[in-house]
Amino acid sequence: MLNLPFALIGGTFALYLSGTNFNISAAVGYIAVFGVSVLNGVVLVSSMLQAADEGLSLHESIIRGCEIRFRPIIVSAIVAIIGFLPAALSHGIGAEIQRPLARVVIGGLISSTPLTLLVLPAIYELLSQNRERSGKKRRRNL
Repeated sequence: MLNLPFALIGGTFALYLSGTNFNISAAVGYIAVFGVSVLNGVVLVSSMLQAADEGLSLHESIIRGCEIRFRPIIVSAIVAIIGFLPAALSHGIGAEIQRPLARVVIGGLISSTPLTLLVLPAIYELLSQNRERSGKKRRRNL
């Protein structure tokens, strides 16, 4: 769920820069980019957990998870951005419906992809360290 603001930032910024109003089509675009963003986060965190299950330390498992999932996350974002470019730039019949959706998705992916790969691992490490510290405190009190 931490990835939702990452996508929201880019989608909103894309609408603002293009001068496009928020409408139902843009809302559908937000739903689509939220799904992709959350999926990327789940894939990344599950890769980190899998590396931790192999016996790596917290920091090593985060690095390993990011190394393994970097290319799939980047490629899926690039493919989606390229796929939505014609709709974002179109001026033909029905373009007023397609443009807001495509612009939100493109903007959301442009912001959420790097933030997922950079900020999410840092927050994951902070939360894991806090969880370990609180677990040690509880054990001492028992």
